Amino acid sequence: MKKKIAILGSTGSIGRNTCKIINNSKKDFDVVFLSTNNNIKELYKQSINLNPKAVIIFNIKKFLKFKNKFIKKKIKVYNSFNDLKSSIIKKKIDYVMCSISGLAGLDSTINSINITKNIAIANKESIICAWNLINKKLKSCKTNFIPVDSEHFSIWSLLQNESVDKVEKIIITASGGPFLNYDIKKLKNVKPKVATKHPNWKMGKKISVDSATLMNKVFEIIEAQRIFNIDINKFEILIHPKSYIHSIIKFINGQIKILAHDTDMKIPIFNSIYHKKLKKIKTNKIDINLLNNLNLKKVDLQKYPSIKILKKINNNNTLFETVLISANDELVDLYIKNKVNFLEINKILIKVLSYKKYAKLIKVKPKKISDIINLSKEVRLKTRNLCIQ
Repeated sequence: MKKKIAILGSTGSIGRNTCKIINNSKKDFDVVFLSTNNNIKELYKQSINLNPKAVIIFNIKKFLKFKNKFIKKKIKVYNSFNDLKSSIIKKKIDYVMCSISGLAGLDSTINSINITKNIAIANKESIICAWNLINKKLKSCKTNFIPVDSEHFSIWSLLQNESVDKVEKIIITASGGPFLNYDIKKLKNVKPKVATKHPNWKMGKKISVDSATLMNKVFEIIEAQRIFNIDINKFEILIHPKSYIHSIIKFINGQIKILAHDTDMKIPIFNSIYHKKLKKIKTNKIDINLLNNLNLKKVDLQKYPSIKILKKINNNNTLFETVLISANDELVDLYIKNKVNFLEINKILIKVLSYKKYAKLIKVKPKKISDIINLSKEVRLKTRNLCIQ
């Protein structure tokens, strides 16, 4: 029987890789829907290849302009997830990939939980800011959750049939980004076109800058703490320039488990789709030279001061994480537009986090999606105003 599958954010990096996996094994899948905000050209190409029952175009202007293009191919087209859900989802499908980036994907991520048996979430902002809301919905809908980021999927894999109480230490690795061997004094003037050239992964501009500052690892540890409910103090980051090892777990019985794979997101995505069935995927042979030269080392906190932010985070999901996510998003956007320099990203971020109004949110849990969205808008405006004074 074909697996019924859907992708929110099918035209982004994760979405495209998911489409490639489906395209390579069409006999295994029945695509229920795909979605995009702006990339109509890619969505149309995916639709021709995968023949989904429907597509969602979230951008209202592009929806109105291009909907007939899909209708002519007998593909139903919607402008919102709720409209699609009420029209074509009659019972739970097998798998939904949620890969809409940023808090823009939060509402669709939470609302998609009740339509699927398995949900893979590649939206770290949603997990970091709203895990308590997501987890509550997962339990009430009896939906299985699978993390997709390479680090979290590797932790999830290593913890299969293991109790989290047995975990002594979890190490996630960071490549160090494009500035690993840069002199600290030169970082102030590095241009966005350099910061967005990740040495190992093909990623979007925003996540590439987060990798350059190591802010992505701050997010990944918060995300991992939420997902696995393990004390945040048990996590550690090590620099690993080749990105071959993705996580290391040391258990209280002395055993150490390590998970390695090529720098190819298709591997965790593929295994999240086929997590109940061992299936072959074409990959490179084991790299013995790489295994003999892992070159793991401690993070230089002078070069990557963003890691210190983890000291402000506790084991509870609070609105403080929304401040962190939103201020960083705005600062990275301003950096890409050459409005702030590279070092100002962290400097101004710390300033925003230190405001009394925001600092006290470390004790406040989000109660609904609107709490997160409204706070995010406020923080982004506050951050932007700080940078243009």
